[in-house]
Amino acid sequence: MKLVCVVGPTGCGKTWLGVELAKMLGGEVVSCDSMQIYRGMLIGTAAPTAEEMQGIPHHMVGVADPRENYSVARYADDAAKCVDDILSRGKQPVIVGGTGLYLNALLAGHGFAGGDKDGRYRAELESRWDKEGGEAMFAELRRIDPETAGNLHLNDKKRILRALEVYYETGKTMAQHNAETKLIPPRYDSVRIGLAYEDRDDMKRAIDLRVDKMVEAGLFDEVRALLDSGLPRDVTAMQAIGYKEALAYLDGEATREEAIDEIKLRSRQYAKRQLTWLRRDPSIHWFYWKKTRILPDCLAFSTEILHTYGVS
Repeated sequence: MKLVCVVGPTGCGKTWLGVELAKMLGGEVVSCDSMQIYRGMLIGTAAPTAEEMQGIPHHMVGVADPRENYSVARYADDAAKCVDDILSRGKQPVIVGGTGLYLNALLAGHGFAGGDKDGRYRAELESRWDKEGGEAMFAELRRIDPETAGNLHLNDKKRILRALEVYYETGKTMAQHNAETKLIPPRYDSVRIGLAYEDRDDMKRAIDLRVDKMVEAGLFDEVRALLDSGLPRDVTAMQAIGYKEALAYLDGEATREEAIDEIKLRSRQYAKRQLTWLRRDPSIHWFYWKKTRILPDCLAFSTEILHTYGVS
């Protein structure tokens, strides 16, 4: 059975379409969002509400403690268990989310160095980065993997540490690792539908409105509650868009309006990065919203695509 995937940037209606397709196909939704996995972070991550779910089971939402350093490899394992369980019950898995790296990891089902799942090597490298500095770590990567280093910026901490992590776990460079995993067939076959706005200004307006609704729903109270629960300010989860800016407001480093404006800006920038990532994938079938979202048109487009690929 093919997995149905609904992808796109933040604020483009993925939750709605995922639920509609799950209702039509007798399916269940598996979230593919790197921040919705954390418990207690419902508002700022725009996790689907009970009303939005419409009775459709949703998986991989609120499954991890925000203190955890949850990796893409762990997501691929945990989400695959959900998908396999859904399939075993004769249901249709519908993958919904905008984290392209997580989606690719789930569908591929391979390609991760072993230690990446427990984060041991990553923790050691993070500590070294803090002690030795980024320049020293980048110089180390240039020595052992000049090809990867040549494609990275000195300040790209995340990718520099990931490349070092792969090398120390496997003894192979990132290029070698990627080349070998590309030869392995993917774990799941899929049909991918993408949602986006035809006009960039419409996307900006949708994102700004979404942020306003998050604030009205109690985003700042949610962040305050996380702090009151003892959650450290420097955990990865609290660096997510919306939470980091809310922290600045709660700490008196920004006004409420400044924090809201910063959340909107960062959200728009993130949406652009999501689109850049997703548009690299030629298998995605895109539906572009006009100024007004005409929901029946989107559903008709999606249904036609699914029928074409034998999903009904």
